[in-house]
Amino acid sequence: MSRTLPPMLAIRAFEAAARHGSFVRAGEELCVSAGAVGHQVRLLEEWLGRPLFERKARSVELNESGRRYFVEVHQLLEELERASLALRRTDDDTQVTVTAMPSFVTRWLMPRLGRFTALHPHIEVRVLGSVPPVDFARDHVDLAIRLGSGTYPGLVSDMLLPETYHAVAHPSLAAQICRPADVTAFALLHDEYEQRIPAQVDWPRWCAAQGLQVSAQRRRQGLRFSHTYLTLDAAAAGAGLAVASDVLAGEALKLGQLQCLPGAPVKGPYRYYLVHPPAAAHRPQVQAVCDWLRQEAADFRRDVRTRSE
Repeated sequence: MSRTLPPMLAIRAFEAAARHGSFVRAGEELCVSAGAVGHQVRLLEEWLGRPLFERKARSVELNESGRRYFVEVHQLLEELERASLALRRTDDDTQVTVTAMPSFVTRWLMPRLGRFTALHPHIEVRVLGSVPPVDFARDHVDLAIRLGSGTYPGLVSDMLLPETYHAVAHPSLAAQICRPADVTAFALLHDEYEQRIPAQVDWPRWCAAQGLQVSAQRRRQGLRFSHTYLTLDAAAAGAGLAVASDVLAGEALKLGQLQCLPGAPVKGPYRYYLVHPPAAAHRPQVQAVCDWLRQEAADFRRDVRTRSE
């Protein structure tokens, strides 16, 4: 029996564009251009013989036909994803792949993974360090830990960790700093990746939060690094002072490799979220990793509160 089906690429493009309300964001998810998404949607509309979106200057919005069609298509794709993941994992069901930004992996996740292995010796955890968001299906990823606002359409997300920022330094340098204004006499270390994140806490924002009148040129002088873990390594080596979150600097602070400097803590604008496709939670191995991460995050938050009291 032959089936009369629309093009599958067009279906994927439509479903992603409908979820995001944007061809641009749909393209980012599918790793294609916004123009390619628009082309596929037009092919689907021609195949169906009716428009599905109302095009606006900066966004797209489903019309009545599009809304009805999206409900059905979204449900079908979720079922297809669930069935496909279940079948694909049949011979590989002990492995769980987790992705996060490299600095989070090295500074928070890695020091704790031994505890998970001790609890679940038969579950193999595969860790990927990645800056851009991954495609869960294409990259064979089960879980992602992402820094953001918590809005991830089509995915399940749970808040793991908030961030609070401090100025930190090697103990030998920290001993020379008695008040926030003293930091201007020392080399400042900068995290280039953090500076590309809108509203993220860096030296200019930390100085502003302390009420310091420091020139823009001085606040931006100093060594620069591509990742936070490199910035913290340089600070622990005594190369200068860094601004870092309690999440990423916590282990070094606990071990005495770094010390917090005088100054008010600055609340970060984003949080770390545990993110995964709905179908992933059906695997007991994935659920075990999720439960462990939530418990580790809760323990960390409790320790932070205890230290601040």
